Amino acid sequence: MELNEELFDRAQKSIPGGVNSPVRAFRSVGGAPRFIDHAHGPYIYDITGKCYIDYIGSWGPMILGHNNPTVIKAVHEAVDKGLSFGTPTKGEILIAEEIKKIMPSIEQIRFVSSGTEAGMSAIRLARGYTGRNKIIKFEGCYHGHSDALLVKAGSGLLTFGTPSSSGVPADTTADTIVLEYNNPQLLIDVFKKQGSEIACVIVEALAGNMNLIPATTEFMKTLREITEQYGALLIVDEVMTGFRCALQGAQSLYGITPDITMFGKVIGGGMPVAAFGGRKEIMQCIAPLGSVYQAGTLSGNPVAVACGLTTLKLIQEPGFYERLGETSKQLITGLCNVAKEVGVDFSAQSVGGMFGIYFRDRCPTSFKEVMECDAQRFTTFFHSMLENGVYLAPSIYEAGFVSITHDSDVIEKTIEASYKAFAQVKSIHS
Repeated sequence: MELNEELFDRAQKSIPGGVNSPVRAFRSVGGAPRFIDHAHGPYIYDITGKCYIDYIGSWGPMILGHNNPTVIKAVHEAVDKGLSFGTPTKGEILIAEEIKKIMPSIEQIRFVSSGTEAGMSAIRLARGYTGRNKIIKFEGCYHGHSDALLVKAGSGLLTFGTPSSSGVPADTTADTIVLEYNNPQLLIDVFKKQGSEIACVIVEALAGNMNLIPATTEFMKTLREITEQYGALLIVDEVMTGFRCALQGAQSLYGITPDITMFGKVIGGGMPVAAFGGRKEIMQCIAPLGSVYQAGTLSGNPVAVACGLTTLKLIQEPGFYERLGETSKQLITGLCNVAKEVGVDFSAQSVGGMFGIYFRDRCPTSFKEVMECDAQRFTTFFHSMLENGVYLAPSIYEAGFVSITHDSDVIEKTIEASYKAFAQVKSIHS
């Protein structure tokens, strides 16, 4: 039997860093990542057979838990018909109609294979529709690794983007303006100066890549009003939050109707499906109807679409989101109570099936405050929880996720494990 450490050494000989997505490498927490062999419900099992309570859920998609039998059956039926055709299929229509039925802001939708593609395409569409070039994003928000959006977090008024990745020319991000998240006044000031040049604003209403940071109601209201006033488009990135924090996504929690919405994760049910959609007049600017080009060989893949469509139908069961939200609340309330009992500065919050944990005395509201969280304490906590069979995201900058299969017993086991973890934090870092 190979150990995780042995597999990691082997992986690094063929794969850069040993992983195919950076956060998996455990670089920020140290140690060897766990190589997962199989999963069921709320549990994942590594190559050695060790079981973990899973709070990653493939970074959000596994809202039904792993290996849901109805989803697996639908996937097997689709596989039996063929893996890919490169032609239209009925499944694409069915999943498009299902999303339209659930999401009031969607009149038409185009499917792609990743959140990065959705973000890149949404930006291109906004520029093509408005005839403008400048875009606004917010520090701490991640919308995929397309060049125009790989920009360092900025601060202050009119912070123009500097590439945060080698290989991205400065000219590529010259039209990207980075502003502070949850600061509506900066947004107003920028639009007063350059509103006629701005094609769109792209935002996560619940930021999930600087841990979990909800937007304020004032911030989201200002976003919608200012973009309408100046003729710019509002793109709400629901790749992580769509069908995860609420059935109709984060936009429903704020009463906001975006011009374009990005989807991913849950709409694929664990397979690579993403999409962007919005008003018909905007979406019809895309080829073959319009001049904005976008294409993808595996877009709308029949097996992936079958997986996603079945997932979308199951999450509409009565009481689903109430149960999911209560599970998240039970988890964070329990963790906060243990931290208080042990005497460790700690805070946590949740929205629907997403949660954030922070080693500071109150929940952060901005990227700057997230950066003030104690990374060393988190690392100690993470490894203790992992040792005791609880798999959290290996980074202080990532949100966590529960599934509908995380029942009260699973949550209680997690809270029980946290006693030892918080005690270690207190012992080592006090």
